[in-house]
Amino acid sequence: MISRLFGSSEERIPPGTPEVVLVTLIDDTAMSKEYIGKIQENRRYYASKHGYATFFPNVTDYKFGDSPRSWALVPAVRHAMTVYPHSTYFFALSPHALIMNPSINLRSRILEKKKLESLLLKDKPVVPPDSVIKTFGNLKGDRVDLVLTQDGEGLCQGSFILKRGDWAKFFLDTWFDPLYRSYNFQKAEGHALEHIVQWHPTILTKLALVPQRLLNSYGVDIASRGGKEVMYKDGDFVVRLVGCDLDQNRNCEKEFEPYYEKWKHGVGKGFRAG
Repeated sequence: MISRLFGSSEERIPPGTPEVVLVTLIDDTAMSKEYIGKIQENRRYYASKHGYATFFPNVTDYKFGDSPRSWALVPAVRHAMTVYPHSTYFFALSPHALIMNPSINLRSRILEKKKLESLLLKDKPVVPPDSVIKTFGNLKGDRVDLVLTQDGEGLCQGSFILKRGDWAKFFLDTWFDPLYRSYNFQKAEGHALEHIVQWHPTILTKLALVPQRLLNSYGVDIASRGGKEVMYKDGDFVVRLVGCDLDQNRNCEKEFEPYYEKWKHGVGKGFRAG
């Protein structure tokens, strides 16, 4: 009787549901077809190794008024949660990044409760170097719904993991609030993210900051963002070409190419070294 009135306490997940969905937002007005093809190849190869799914929405799929196009990231993740309503985790990764070590399984390397607890950066200023708002010191791994990294300048929305649920919907809806989009933050959705994490305790209580190179090694040496300490090293999971799309003196596709060739070489060798 109780189960009929209130439903089962356990969700029935359809067989074959991918545990993780890898979300990468594409902008076909700014990226060549060849570049997009290489990005998708990289994501699909990784997903196929672990039984994950991929989702490649286009910036033009979403409406965000006069706000910078980078804001499309937020509804793109919300969209993925609609397309894959039973998947547990959504890994949002910038298109200007490569998964360099496809042997890494997100659950065993990061998301398993005890493992995640061992990785947490506790009592850490949310926005470096001296934000008065700090991460919690007693957060349990099974209470985490958002896994993020930070660099020397702030939080990094170019690579994060979000756990499906009502909280995730609340988080994304808060982040995409028209009021924040109207503020014209210098770093658009990046500064909006820092704002809501610091001033919405409901969001901070579910946030896990983890060491940057777990999810977000950099392919360029930028002193203000951490310099050589956060640069990609062999064996790292991801390399991200942070800021390549914002600097007229840089070219994302050219910076991408040597890492792509290195990744392809690893694919050919089967990544036995992991």
